[in-house]
Amino acid sequence: MKIAVYPGSFDPVTKGHLDIIGRAATIFDKVVVVAMVNRKKKATFTLEERCDFLKRCTKSFENVEIRFSDELLADWVKTVGDCVLVKGLRAVSDFESEFQMALINRKLNEELETMFLPTSEEHLYLSSSVVKEICSLGGDISAFVSEEILEDVKKRLLRGE
Repeated sequence: MKIAVYPGSFDPVTKGHLDIIGRAATIFDKVVVVAMVNRKKKATFTLEERCDFLKRCTKSFENVEIRFSDELLADWVKTVGDCVLVKGLRAVSDFESEFQMALINRKLNEELETMFLPTSEEHLYLSSSVVKEICSLGGDISAFVSEEILEDVKKRLLRGE
């Protein structure tokens, strides 16, 4: 069985993330999406909320599983078994940091390979940070996040609930 692990903070999950998940789901027998803690960022949503969002947005994919972790990714993937990391790339600037992380992950876990998927062109500009900024200023984010989570994201970012 070919298994992919797609890690990210997903704070919140965007249609760009879902594009990568969907495409990976056609390549691999199983895709494990893991919401991670990014210590460089202050999360807007808890790990549990992000997992709930991911589950709601990916319910149509039979071969996608949602998990979360606050461990070192190179160690955590050992719980999954033989797998490949999948990382989405929007721009050349993404490649530089993701390439560095791929090399570090392989140094920490020599069994671990990383596969890069370029984003679809309609999502080149999209990031969770942009979504949060637009929403917090009252802008319409319905083109950027799934209907399943739209109201939850708006509720948190507009009213701080």
